[in-house]
Amino acid sequence: MNAGTTLPELVAERGVIVCCGSGGVGKTTVSATFALAAARAGRRSCVVTVDPARRLADALGVESLPNTPTEVHGDWPGRLHALMLDSKGTFDDLVLRYARTPEQAESILANRLYQNLAGALSGTQEYMAMEKLYELVHSHQFDVVVVDTPPTRNALDLLDAPRRLTRFLENRIFRTLMVPTRVGLRAVSVATQALLKTISRVAGAEIVQDAVSFFQAFEGMEDGFRSRASAVHELLAEPSTAYVLVTSARPDAVTEASFFAEKLTERDVAVAALVVNRIAPAFGDGGAGAGGRASELEPLEANLAELNAVAAREEAAFAGLAEQVAPAPVGRIPLFGQDVHELGGLQRAADHLFD
Repeated sequence: MNAGTTLPELVAERGVIVCCGSGGVGKTTVSATFALAAARAGRRSCVVTVDPARRLADALGVESLPNTPTEVHGDWPGRLHALMLDSKGTFDDLVLRYARTPEQAESILANRLYQNLAGALSGTQEYMAMEKLYELVHSHQFDVVVVDTPPTRNALDLLDAPRRLTRFLENRIFRTLMVPTRVGLRAVSVATQALLKTISRVAGAEIVQDAVSFFQAFEGMEDGFRSRASAVHELLAEPSTAYVLVTSARPDAVTEASFFAEKLTERDVAVAALVVNRIAPAFGDGGAGAGGRASELEPLEANLAELNAVAAREEAAFAGLAEQVAPAPVGRIPLFGQDVHELGGLQRAADHLFD
């Protein structure tokens, strides 16, 4: 990100905004605020959450969010949409897209191994989030897509998900398990037969048959998944994709954000912006008692001094992080009297960040 780029310019110009941070810092709220700001700037925006909790729906003031974009209506010149990721549903859509025939897709979707893998396999949620991002970007329905990621270290898994899928498809064990589907169980090597027999003894013959049936159904689809994973990886590396760090002034949250910034640097990716959420606001200097006499305002002035001291400590807590990600702009959202759970709260947060 070039020096001098502001937060309003970020939501007005970028095509993808990925919000990252540790748990409990209000990342979902900040993601929704970015999407709202883009709609206020006249753009068509969509915010995606991979968090199964209801925080995004609550923040937007809607009853629920499906796996498809749902419009949130409001008084802004652009359009605001939101969705909550359904990993299994997104995986099903991907199978339907790359299956050569409806029968092949039906065979995979009905396979018990697939039904378990699609919801439980490590990394599935992260890859499907990136697949949904790619789908939304290339639908050309939106000018900007904002992604609310899992807590930081899982977010790193999310960024690596396309590479992990490619490595899985190229893995020797995957290729070994594909052999029986191509040449028949009788023609496979002794080593492969031994592997299948070992798995049968440990996991049961029924599971092995499910696995073989799954790979039989999957045959011919690897290239489609592999090319799509490569395209998703390229999208994440494009200049139009911005990474926004979200933190609070808590020392543990700042440390986690610093860790993520380091990992982005290792990937030659610059942090586009830092947002510090729920920060104690400063209220300005208090005046001294008139003529040096004891003042009735002294208790209030003491309280004001204490609040400003808290604000100063919180500013100092993330000063090093701000230097680490410079020249990225730093946005601050103050601690409100209550959690943001409706559009009015998001509007106030957007006012602080972008106006």
